[in-house]
Amino acid sequence: MNVFNAVLTDRGSKYAVSGAEVASRKNIQAVLKLLKKDKKFAKATHNSWAALLEEEGPIKNDDGESGAGRIILQMLEGADLKNHVVIVTRWYGGTKLGGDRFRRVQDCVRYYFEETGLP
Repeated sequence: MNVFNAVLTDRGSKYAVSGAEVASRKNIQAVLKLLKKDKKFAKATHNSWAALLEEEGPIKNDDGESGAGRIILQMLEGADLKNHVVIVTRWYGGTKLGGDRFRRVQDCVRYYFEETGLP
């Protein structure tokens, strides 16, 4: 699993991005469980994720950050990256970011692609 801590901050909110190869929902749950073994990630405000599974199709979870999973999924579809889950973690900093939160999610996914050499 690839984990990139403190990728960026915006008005007090902190973001990180993680990901791993997966082939099923069960694999995704295992990756999330492993990530959340780190108390820092377990206590995060949101762990939004998405994946394009060859067998099951596209799946996503906003984890309370409405629309974040959709943004991640769109970027995975645009890159045609299958069987890989990308997780964007946010620790809320006390200031609402409005639409900027979607730009931060995009920034995190781009960072993940750049750092891992994917797709």
